Amino acid sequence: MATPTVSPFSQAVVGAMRKLYPEALADSSFDNTGLLLEAPYRKGHLKNSVLLTVDLTTAVADEAVARKDSIIVTYHPIIFRGLKSITQSNTQQNTLLRLAQEGISVYSPHTAVDAAKGGLNDFLAFCVTHPDATHDLSVITPVKNAPKGFEEAGYGRIVRFQEPLTLGVIVNRITMWLQLSGISIAVPQSTQARKKSEIKISSVGICAGSGGSMLNGLDVDLLFTGEMSHHEALAATEQGRCVITTFHSNSERRFLGARMRDVLREGVKNEIQEVIEKGQWEEGLEATFKVDTSAVDKDPFDILMTDQRDW
Repeated sequence: MATPTVSPFSQAVVGAMRKLYPEALADSSFDNTGLLLEAPYRKGHLKNSVLLTVDLTTAVADEAVARKDSIIVTYHPIIFRGLKSITQSNTQQNTLLRLAQEGISVYSPHTAVDAAKGGLNDFLAFCVTHPDATHDLSVITPVKNAPKGFEEAGYGRIVRFQEPLTLGVIVNRITMWLQLSGISIAVPQSTQARKKSEIKISSVGICAGSGGSMLNGLDVDLLFTGEMSHHEALAATEQGRCVITTFHSNSERRFLGARMRDVLREGVKNEIQEVIEKGQWEEGLEATFKVDTSAVDKDPFDILMTDQRDW
């Protein structure tokens, strides 16, 4: 068998990702998903391992190089628009050059993960409903012409509780499941001091990342997203709604370890087995592998806790 020019393991990861989160689910009006860097293959140079991250920063690239990962799956695309040149003066382009030199490929699923059933937005819905909130769940914007088996996919979610929960209970659930020390909250200005946590919530609009445009004008009690502009949040509270934001990537990062890692591990296992059964797996290449989340990937903002007396 001729030596392949692309890592067989990286190909298995890409195949698994495309089955779990088809690129056809992504919002092609702005997104750039798929295999963004297909690095040359040097047999024995790297390990059969994949590193999951929200953002592909210099620190994450350093981590992948040190770990000798074959491929990075980065939720946010490191390439968003067409490149006219690739230079070392641009930090993101320099990262791509370095990874290509090391033979590490890069794949990004982004909004395909948001839209998929069991994906990121469903996980955020889980965060506000688990363990005991009986509720109905619906999609805000369904994906048109979704692939077979993904007919229920769509962007954003709406949770409607059969019995209202207090804002305080929902806040506790979000901070617990996303493992956050604090979040940003906006409520109508008419709310009395020390009564914010008692506000009754019967419905929640959910959108990972930046959800202002998706959630704007939605007929729900609470908007839950990663980030929202000042004016979007002000408009929501003026309409009697509450807003919870966690910072952009904090609405996404926990999903990698809590859900995607195990799902991808099973997907890659199945993909490798299929290749082996077809007799197309490279001779002498081990079928064992690892899927890990980045230890250095983090939101650029830290949450600084201050006076909570009016909550």
